[in-house]
Amino acid sequence: MLRSILIYLSKASWARTIVTKWKISWKAASRFVAGEKQEDAIRVIRELNAKGINATLDHLGENVTSMEEARAATQEIINMLDRIDKTGVIAGVSIKLSQIGVLLDEEFCVENLRKILEKAKSHGNFVRIDMEDSPYTDVTLKLFRQMRQEGFAETVGIVIQAYLYRSEDDIRKLGEEGARVRLCKGAYNESSKVAFPKKADVDKNYDLLTSLMLDKSKELGTKISDDGRIPPLSAIATHDEKRIAFAKDYAKKIGLSKESMEFQMLFGIRRDIQSRLTEEGYPVRVYVPYGTEWYPYFVRRLAERPANLGFFLSNLVKK
Repeated sequence: MLRSILIYLSKASWARTIVTKWKISWKAASRFVAGEKQEDAIRVIRELNAKGINATLDHLGENVTSMEEARAATQEIINMLDRIDKTGVIAGVSIKLSQIGVLLDEEFCVENLRKILEKAKSHGNFVRIDMEDSPYTDVTLKLFRQMRQEGFAETVGIVIQAYLYRSEDDIRKLGEEGARVRLCKGAYNESSKVAFPKKADVDKNYDLLTSLMLDKSKELGTKISDDGRIPPLSAIATHDEKRIAFAKDYAKKIGLSKESMEFQMLFGIRRDIQSRLTEEGYPVRVYVPYGTEWYPYFVRRLAERPANLGFFLSNLVKK
């Protein structure tokens, strides 16, 4: 119930107006968001790189309502890729199709996506297309596959959410296509008609999908690139220690090298696990968001863990 309320609030404009006026809100959000400007994010990535951790950089924003906004977001992402190349930090980028116009016009979105991927390819970098609410799963996969067919197979990856019933079928098909997949549990409020309502079932499915992905990684033998920018086929994105332990144990069982899988986590969450996995020799990549549109992302982080919400509320009381 609490999670559903918070996810609703993440999309509510009236709640955004109220919460973003509180100074304490940004103080709490800065635990999960690098800052409002590119230079803030680059500074954070340098610090991560110094610890042996790679990054994926994300300019926050979604569900734009005009083509002007979508063009501006596209240009910001292109600028991000140029800045990564200029500074030499080890990072790719993550994008949302709703940020670059998929809800306005599909072909317009394709044009923007193509520009981004052309820039990434010219720099030898990588773009991960995030997965959004289930109504947009089909179009997201459609455009992802179209870009692969246009010559960007090594430049673009996708995200699959373990809480959706359909994800096993999607993972099997993507595996046969040799696609690079980031597996997460899912952060949206989905109906029980399309998603597992119980955490135990989501966890069980996450482990199943992990095993399918790692089997395919073993079969194809792909590894993280030498410069760390291009991830391996399998990216296990979770802070759940049991899911991490399962992935490590299964990889050992099938003889999969550490370089053939990658653990991915969010900035500001479970730094202890990030450090431990890095020390053990696993590639680790941290999702580093920045920008002024931090409110929806911040509230979804509160929805994921009661401890995050408790941190925010305790500071609010002290305000």
